[in-house]
Amino acid sequence: MQAGRFEIRQAEVAAAVERRLAQWLADKAEPATPDRLARSMRYATLGGGKRFRAFLVAETAHVFNAPPDAALDVAAALECVHAYSLVHDDLPAMDNDTVRRGKATVWKEFNEWSAILAGDALLTLAFEIIAQVPHVPAESRLALTLRLAKDAGRAGMVGGQMLDLEAEKLGQTAKPTLAHVARLQAMKTGALIAFACDAGAILGDATLAERQAIARYGRALGRAFQISDDLLDVVGDAAVVGKAVGKDAALGKATLGALLGLAASRSKLAEVVADALDALSTFDGRADTLRQAACFMASRKK
Repeated sequence: MQAGRFEIRQAEVAAAVERRLAQWLADKAEPATPDRLARSMRYATLGGGKRFRAFLVAETAHVFNAPPDAALDVAAALECVHAYSLVHDDLPAMDNDTVRRGKATVWKEFNEWSAILAGDALLTLAFEIIAQVPHVPAESRLALTLRLAKDAGRAGMVGGQMLDLEAEKLGQTAKPTLAHVARLQAMKTGALIAFACDAGAILGDATLAERQAIARYGRALGRAFQISDDLLDVVGDAAVVGKAVGKDAALGKATLGALLGLAASRSKLAEVVADALDALSTFDGRADTLRQAACFMASRKK
């Protein structure tokens, strides 16, 4: 299956979300925002990134015939959460990265306290956006708020980052198992990808069976994304990837690549991509771009 349509659609969504984020982050959107905070928020969020999570919101919303403008706002909110997580992850106290998306990280460009506050502001902005999603019943906005809070929080992305840093900085789980790595990755990376898929289903008022199927797809896709990310850290080109590579091995991080080796990791990637495709078996051609997104994980370069 060719990935061309996926890449075209991802670019379309990225451009639309970029415009929407620019509106939310414009000085006139909230004139009381201090200038330095506004600039660091825009720096963190605009002008880069694949917008893969945003694409998933828009595309699952398309599958369930949800309002495109509502999906665009939810996608923008999710990108705010994702940007905040990257800003904080890059801090010296965490991953100590100086390059992100081919440019200096926020703390490096501004300073640490500006980066912390920019991340804080982006997280709260996400819920401000969700609360105002147009053409969506209040019950659906509540469902989106609760799901995003859970997937971004202590049992999701933040919890996963804690597990990652405990292993790196405290030496906990000195001999990580596959189960530990799967849990860490499902929380740190997979949770927001799963939210992106479920968000479109919530916006489209999908049936329980449809939501279960799309949730299975989201979980498998999240695993595929993380495995491909681990592989890129080993074999990727930093100039193409847009960030430093080889860091996981240098820090002794728990990854599938470290536990299984490259060949077995690629085999596992093929397995979870197949699972993602099987989860979409009950959907018609409207889900074809989601199918292509899963296949794209097997050949990802950045």
